[in-house]
Amino acid sequence: MRHLKSGRKFDRSPSSRRAMFRNLAANLILHERIETTDAKAKELRRVAEKLVTRAARLGKVAYTVQAELTPGDKAKRLHATRLVGSFVGRFGTRTLPGGELEKVDLVEKLFTDLAKRFAGRPGGYTRIIKMGPRRGDGAQMAVIEWVVRNDPSAASFSAPAAEEKK
Repeated sequence: MRHLKSGRKFDRSPSSRRAMFRNLAANLILHERIETTDAKAKELRRVAEKLVTRAARLGKVAYTVQAELTPGDKAKRLHATRLVGSFVGRFGTRTLPGGELEKVDLVEKLFTDLAKRFAGRPGGYTRIIKMGPRRGDGAQMAVIEWVVRNDPSAASFSAPAAEEKK
């Protein structure tokens, strides 16, 4: 019986599974939308929402300029950034349209951008969209993304859907 043994194992050791979710969470924070298998997306949702909750619980402390914080608030923010940084790592790189690489501070993006974006939301920060089977092995694929996107391309992507409802 598997009572109280939640979570998928993915036929991996715990360290390999943790590394996989660290990479998936970092890519989700960096790109704000990733395509993976359905099972991995469902497990990644648990990990990613805990990270955003950690940042969002700080409230305005998460995205206020460091110089304007009280010493107590600085300590709270430092503690939270160290906890998040120990899981996702500090930096990620993204390829720009010109082929250049951009270095992004993932922890800073989580605390300034995502914490502000989801400030009044009590949970449910991600959405999973099922894509169908993968061509090679038939694994069910899905896209996991943040519910509130900040990309200009996302506005054009969701605008026709909003117009259809009218």
